Amino acid sequence: MPLMSPPPLQTLDEPNLEALVELMFLAAFADGEFSQEERVHFARSVESLTDRRIPPSTMDELIRTVVEQLQKEGRVARLASLKERLATPQARKVAFFLAAQVVVSDGIVRTSERELLLDVAAALELDQAEAADVLRKLAAS
Repeated sequence: MPLMSPPPLQTLDEPNLEALVELMFLAAFADGEFSQEERVHFARSVESLTDRRIPPSTMDELIRTVVEQLQKEGRVARLASLKERLATPQARKVAFFLAAQVVVSDGIVRTSERELLLDVAAALELDQAEAADVLRKLAAS
């Protein structure tokens, strides 16, 4: 899985965009903390992906919904939902890459974050070795 950049905004439909934002948030919150570095990277990434068309109030509501769904359904169900919404292999790879970028943004990859990303790779049917390699390369850069 080569390192990649996010797709152009016009190629993202609403379900893909929401799934990307949800996965990035899940990655940022994998260790139970949402550090300042992770918040900044998350906000910048979402702004870039959405071309700033999601206002902060809408983003706050989306995050509240993600947290509620996570508490109600659990991580396995949310990851399965992501797989359904990220219907193409390319969308899944990009989503994984963006989530990995959020995880490494604070310079520390905790065990819980690494485990989440490997769970994400499995749920999205991505090669585990390639996923681990992406994470390793991002952490080293």
